[in-house]
Order: sequence, then C-alpha cells, then structure tokens
Amino acid sequence: MDFEEPNAKLHEFLAIVLAGFGNGLSPLTGDHGDEPCPKALLLVANRPMIDFPLTWIEQSGITEVLLICPTAHRSSISHHIHSDTSSSSYPSLHVDVQTYDESPDEPVGTCAVLKHFSNRILRDFVILPCDFIPPEDLSLTSMLNKYRIESNVDVTVVTSCWLKTHGMDKGATPDEWGPTGSSVPIIWDKKSGTLLHIDTPDDRDRNTDELELRMSLLSRYPVASLSSQYIDSHVYVCNRSVLDVLHQKPTFDSFREEFLPWLCKIQYQKTKQEKYGRVLRSIPVNEAHGLALRHSTLFGGSIPIEDSSSRVSASPPFKPAPLSVPSSPAHTGVYNEPLASLRIGIIIHDTGFAGRVNNIATLLEANRQFLSKSNYTLPIDPENRALIDAKSQISSDSMIGSSTKIGERASIKRSVIGRHCVIGKMTRIVGCMLLDHCVIADGAKLEGCILGRYTRVGTKAELVRTLTQAGYEVDTGATIRNEKLEVSDWTVGPHQGFEEVSSSSSGEPGEE
Repeated sequence: MDFEEPNAKLHEFLAIVLAGFGNGLSPLTGDHGDEPCPKALLLVANRPMIDFPLTWIEQSGITEVLLICPTAHRSSISHHIHSDTSSSSYPSLHVDVQTYDESPDEPVGTCAVLKHFSNRILRDFVILPCDFIPPEDLSLTSMLNKYRIESNVDVTVVTSCWLKTHGMDKGATPDEWGPTGSSVPIIWDKKSGTLLHIDTPDDRDRNTDELELRMSLLSRYPVASLSSQYIDSHVYVCNRSVLDVLHQKPTFDSFREEFLPWLCKIQYQKTKQEKYGRVLRSIPVNEAHGLALRHSTLFGGSIPIEDSSSRVSASPPFKPAPLSVPSSPAHTGVYNEPLASLRIGIIIHDTGFAGRVNNIATLLEANRQFLSKSNYTLPIDPENRALIDAKSQISSDSMIGSSTKIGERASIKRSVIGRHCVIGKMTRIVGCMLLDHCVIADGAKLEGCILGRYTRVGTKAELVRTLTQAGYEVDTGATIRNEKLEVSDWTVGPHQGFEEVSSSSSGEPGEE
C-alpha cells in the first residue's frame, strides 16, 4: 500500500550510505601497491557489495543518496557508481559521493560522520552500511511505511531493523582470520513495535552475568520480549531532529553501541525526556490522519494536537491512510496532552538470509547463500565460451566471472571465480572465492580459500583455508594451511610456475 503523494517520495528521505575501510575484511581490503581496495567494491557473488544497498534504495523510491567514504577511496567508488554498467543497475539514483579524513588505524565513528555532514542533511534520512545484503522478503519501503505511520500517530524518532542470526558451522573460518562478530541482547515491546533496550559493551563490563534494567522500563512495558538471537542491520530511518540531539552529545562515537541505546532510554527516563524531549518532539502530526484515527473504532491510542506555527519538519506532507496501529503504552487517552514517549521503532525479521558482510566469516556465508541458489551454465557468447576448455569441470553451484580462462581438466566446485582470472590445467578449486585477476598455475589445489585481487599461485601449490591480500604471490610447490597472508610479510623471491600458465594459454584476458 502506497502512503505517498506521487511526487512526495522524490524528496521525502535522504539515503546516507556509509563506506568505511573495512578492517574486519582485512587483508582483502588492503592496498594493492598504490591502488586502494575499497570495501564498498569488494565482490559478493561477483557483484560489488555497494550495489546491493543502492538497488534496495532505488526500489523504495528514494532518489537522493549521500555516499560517504574515505578520501583515498573516492576515485574508485565514483568511477564504479557512475560507470555505464553500474548506473544501469540503479538509473534513478543521484549519488553524491563525499569524503572524510580517516585512516584504517583510526576509524571515524558514525556519530562523528553524521555530525560532520549534518549541514547536508536537511530532511528525514535513512542510514545504511555499504556492506548490507538486504533480505529478499523485506523491502526498504516497508521500513519507511512503518516510520511514516508511527510518526503520524506517535512521536517516532528512529525505526531500526534487527535480523535473526544464521548459525555458521563452528570453525568455518580459522581463528587467524579474525573475529566473526556476535549478537547482543535486546528488549522490545511486540505490541507497539518499540525497541526498549540494547545491551552495550559498558553494560557488559559492569555486569557480565546479569542484564540490568530500570524499574521505569519494566513498569511502563511489563510484557516485553528479550532475546540475544538478533543482530542489528545498521539500517535506521531517522527523523532530522536526531542530528540536533546528536550535536548535544559530543562524546558519542558509535551510533549502535552508544547513541541508539541512549535514545532508547529517553522512552522511559523522565529526566532525559525533560531535557531532550522538546528537540525530538519537533516531529509533525498530520491533522487529517490524526482526526481519522481519533474517530476510528480500530485505533485505541491518542493523537497529540500541535500548534502548526511551532512545527518544524524537513519532510513534505503526504496522505497516509488511516490504519490500526498499536498505541504507545505511554498514551494518556487525552489527545491534547503531549506524548510522554519518544518511540524507537523496531522491525524484527526472522526469515531468509540477510545481514552485513563486515568480516571474513560473513563474506563466506553470503557467497555460500548465493551459490546455493545459482545454476551455472556455460557462457553463450563465443568470446567467453572459447576461454573455457571443453574438458574442464565446473559444478552448477559455482560462479565464473566474464573474461576468465579455465584450463584443460581444471575442476571447480562450490566456488566463486572473479573476472579476468586464469585457471591453469589440472587445477582443483573447492569452496573458494577468487577475486578479479587471480592467476592459478597448473596443478595447484585450493580448498576453502579466499584470494584477493591479482593473487598468483604457483605450480602445484596447495592452499587450504588460506586468505591473501591483493597482489600476493604463492611460491611453486608451497603448502599453506589456515593462514592469513599479507604482502608486508612476503619476502620477494623467485616465483616459478607462472610462465607455464602463460605459455599454455593465450595469455591473460584483457580488462573490460
């Protein structure tokens, strides 16, 4: 159901996409010489991860996107965003790429970034990470509609989305590859769809064994749900007034670990309501919608009446349909009395795969999910078909990028092979992910590996659960297991076996 006027969606929300360095995906995001390897362009199922949230945004009707990235990544990301291939994927988006000074050793938190760019954010906005893979059965439109409805029948500040964790096999990645991330306990009210509490690192430091809650929360929401099986999608629909409050909290760095848990407390802590409520209550209520709801037999809540002369809003009006919406427990039943609550809305999503690809384990899992739905067939166009030897074996649950050459009797199973790769004769690749421009020499064996761009593996080398930075070279005959290989640890020496790949093939395919 559409709650908008035909042209309202063009300017109602601004989408803010945050693209950081991606330290959790190191060394894949490490520089290749002087060339950066932005996390936003890291491939998931042979598709740059930034394409997933941008496509999701476009499907919602939002047209304006502010994409914020490190200064060093701007050229690469801008080139991708405005290339013919990418723009055809989301043609209606206008993407404004802005940068901030950051280094991998000193990352900048979301709160600092939002405050820095607040002069460019003049309306309600949606925050999304560049590494978010949306669920197939949850549209961004549904999140926007929840925010729209609750903003008109209650004082909703933020609407968030939490996803059910998908258990990965224990030991799916070696310990050397880094942490896999974890879920945190949250408390929410199912009836009103309100997020009440997020357990923070500071909470866990104070009490590792118990969850400490205020009596004011329990008295106001006596029937609340508690779970530690959900992870934050880091997708938030926010009212513009959130930035005004954020400027009053200069020490906050993390939106999820500091600012959002603090916002939750305003819902039931009177002191915080009195101090910050005036700023956050600058959210408008549509009079026609409010009147319809007051006379509805389905709606049991109360609607505040505001003086239109004191109303501040960055979003244009629209005409929502009167719906049955659970009232906030803080409603008093007297509709001309100011609301006592400032709601943090929540959407709980339980089905299908979705989440952030912000570490090696989630990158593997995302590719595995896409492979489970793939059905590889040989290319139809003669140019790419000629690059794949007729005696090679490629399983249907694999993906092969364009302009990639597969040698005689090569065997590829449950793997994603990027573009412009060269796979030599008699190679065996199982459960691997090879980014663009990798060269695998004859007779090499790879199992459970992720190879960064331009990685070269020598003749008859054997790699098991090995992770490489872009440009790494593995010696001929080397045997490596459960390692994370970075160029800084690599001593340059003679590397044999690559000439055999070049001489036994027609050469590495040219770049597109």
